[in-house]
Amino acid sequence: MSFIPLRFLTPPRLLWGSVAVAIITITLKTWAWYITDSVGLLSDAMESLVNLASAIFALLMVTIAQRPADEEHPYGHHKAEYFSSGFEGVLIIAAAMGIVWAAGHRLFDPQPIQAVGWGLALSVISSALNGLLAWVMFGAAKTHRSIALDADARHLVTDVWTSVGVVIGIAAVALTDWLWLDPVVAIGVAINILWEGAHLMWRSSQGLMDEAVEPDVLRQIQKTLDEFAHPTIRFDHVTTRRSGQRRFVDLHMHMPASWSLGRAAAVRTSVEQALMSAVPGLRATIQLLPSDVEAHFDDARDLL
Repeated sequence: MSFIPLRFLTPPRLLWGSVAVAIITITLKTWAWYITDSVGLLSDAMESLVNLASAIFALLMVTIAQRPADEEHPYGHHKAEYFSSGFEGVLIIAAAMGIVWAAGHRLFDPQPIQAVGWGLALSVISSALNGLLAWVMFGAAKTHRSIALDADARHLVTDVWTSVGVVIGIAAVALTDWLWLDPVVAIGVAINILWEGAHLMWRSSQGLMDEAVEPDVLRQIQKTLDEFAHPTIRFDHVTTRRSGQRRFVDLHMHMPASWSLGRAAAVRTSVEQALMSAVPGLRATIQLLPSDVEAHFDDARDLL
């Protein structure tokens, strides 16, 4: 993935890198728009401006998410990363609306494009920078389980595809002299990033509503519990949730009522440690119950 091990590429370091790359690409793409007067390249530059604002906000949220738990936030601050993803989605949608507004005017008043070669070269260079950074960020997002890094990487990929579309569109205008292609390409860019913005907002909302852990993580949890399964021990009411980089599982462990508290607690500790070793970032909470006792969660009084 990169010459530097991903564990050293922490979310704050990568987001600082994203800020720096965004500033460089804004400069390149604005220059490209200035010398060509292409509304397609203008839309590309506007999306890079969103990249900068998103990276700065993501850096702030990641910093907050890394704060330790305190009295007011006993479960930590990990959910702050979801605000970053949602904010990025809002900015992307706002950028898409701005692109449509700018392209709409140019659609009815087409203008010739100048210095096409230089404009396309600058756009390609900026896309290469975004693509390389996104490649590294995807790997680091998986390693650190960071939704903020994943959201920023996805936006960078969207930016790359946007630039590819713009380059193709501008090249087509130069070859055919069909000036209306320039604003049409810009509107296509807006539709593309609008979809990505809506997707990021949806992912953020699901995280804030305590979405269950990923299917592969749930399978690993179940596999670990199966290793402790015994005629005298059983597990039920397994409930999971995600909170930023953290994963949580709550469950009941039934065992013989004749066991001493010390013996039961020792087995529970072994199960908790096995679960947290099998799934990095997992926090397990296990309630002990006698084998002949069932917990009920569907009491109508609980819904009041």
